[in-house]
Amino acid sequence: MHSPTLLIMATLLMGIISLVMGAMWLYNRHIPGLKSWACSFVAGFLLCAVMLMRMLDETSAAMPLMLLLLQTLMFMIGCLTFVGARTHVGAAPPGYALPLALYGILLCATLYFSAIIDNPNARFLVPSLINALFFLGSAHALGRFGFKNYPGRTFLAVVMGVHALFLIARPFVFPLGGTGMFSANNQFNMSQFVLLESTLALTLIAFGILMVTTEYTTSKWRRLAERDPLTSVFNRRSFLTLLDKALSRNERQQQPLAVMLIDLDHFKSINDRWGHKQGDEALRHFVDIVTHCLRHEDILGRLGGEEFAVFLNDADLQVARTVAERLRSTVESCPVPTASGTIPLTISLGLTLACPGETPESVLHRADVAMYQAKHRGRNRIEIVAQTEQPIPALNAA
Repeated sequence: MHSPTLLIMATLLMGIISLVMGAMWLYNRHIPGLKSWACSFVAGFLLCAVMLMRMLDETSAAMPLMLLLLQTLMFMIGCLTFVGARTHVGAAPPGYALPLALYGILLCATLYFSAIIDNPNARFLVPSLINALFFLGSAHALGRFGFKNYPGRTFLAVVMGVHALFLIARPFVFPLGGTGMFSANNQFNMSQFVLLESTLALTLIAFGILMVTTEYTTSKWRRLAERDPLTSVFNRRSFLTLLDKALSRNERQQQPLAVMLIDLDHFKSINDRWGHKQGDEALRHFVDIVTHCLRHEDILGRLGGEEFAVFLNDADLQVARTVAERLRSTVESCPVPTASGTIPLTISLGLTLACPGETPESVLHRADVAMYQAKHRGRNRIEIVAQTEQPIPALNAA
């Protein structure tokens, strides 16, 4: 296929993708990194348009300003892609030092290999290697979370990684026009293979960004459906679902499972005296304490109001009692800090072990019986109820 025909198709394709990316960003501005990715495709469209004008203009010489514009647009594609990838995964932005340093190298190389030593191949090699660094960095940022957790990110990382390898190899495998970016007659003569690979790579990257956008939106809505909006722990429905799965798994593996029901003592008086805003802060403060006291495999959920539940995987009564007492004493010793002073906080905790074959509702009911025993016996204490629903002496506050 004739190179100008390929470049015309690439320009039209980049223009369409740029419009789609821009529309995606306008309607999904909350998605991190999407703005930078959309701008990178705009730079890609402008690059194709400038290259097309230069290729069709076979009578003019390769002016330094034209070369500088082409190099700058190629640099922007890689740099914006890298910024978008790091922004999307929540990594720290690269800052200005690295991009400015690389762009300075690019400018010096372009001027040196055009004004001092006319070497078109070198002018082509430098931006290829710089962009390869950007795409490799993007692939590393996106691909380190695993395919199982983020298949869209992994696909995009693989495409960017393969494209980076091609960027490294292409100045040596496909010397453009035999002498570089321009032929001996100063005609723009790009290799068809380079055009095809670049077009295919950018199209696949656009498809990967669409996957990542869908993945992010789906994950956000799933989190909103599963989590309590105030404390960000699992809501009642999600906690019961996870507890049901844990009961089945621990029964198959013949492992113990402990369940705790926790109620914040005198929480209504906190709202009445300090206000609902400070009451919300108390709930979040409590969740922070619980999160630091539990193991990674333990699950915390908010059942409603000031009532929370926890299940401890592979934990017998002795282990669960130790965890419960550590939690009770930590909450008591860490009042809620506010601008007006500290708010004392204590909890009443009911603890039980799951029985083989029982439902989440039945084991929570037994933990609820123990929790109300703790409240009726003075609060700021732990009560344990076994399968017989008879209280067992537990560690209590002094």
